[in-house]
Amino acid sequence: MQLNTPRLTLKLLTADDWPLFFALHNDAQVIEKCFDKPSEVQIRAKFNERLKPWQPNSSRPLCMVIHEKCSNKPVGVTGFTASQTAHTQEVGYLLLPAFYGRGYATEALDAFLTWARGEFNIQSIKAVVSAGNIGSEKVLVKCGFKFVKVEPLAYEIAGVLIDDHHYLLDCTSKT
Repeated sequence: MQLNTPRLTLKLLTADDWPLFFALHNDAQVIEKCFDKPSEVQIRAKFNERLKPWQPNSSRPLCMVIHEKCSNKPVGVTGFTASQTAHTQEVGYLLLPAFYGRGYATEALDAFLTWARGEFNIQSIKAVVSAGNIGSEKVLVKCGFKFVKVEPLAYEIAGVLIDDHHYLLDCTSKT
């Protein structure tokens, strides 16, 4: 499976993508507003879970690698994290800092969401962003997500409790 945008190609994660996945989960700029640095064992377990085949009604994640067309360099990942229900999915994305500020997160997420909405009976897609991750919040809004609530002191990063900002994309709306 492959998705294409004017500047990017998205492909399913393969075993060959381990160096990118490892780098994304170890780079201080990438993880500072997302999560604490995991151990290599934790990263490997997360990676292996994303290699398994995804079904819309499963609780497995779906991970796609984003490549820049002009250089064929890996940019980051996007996809669905584990879901509690078949009709609602949670989306996530991580990009390498070298590719920040180019609009790649928005371009990749928009292509992924367009594909997923057309392919599956997904009624809504949610996203949760730690307070202060303004770049990610802007990406979500550009992709049609609506801010729905703040969950105070919901997540801990580097020993500090941080608010979670919840967003929702209604896939049943035709507007």
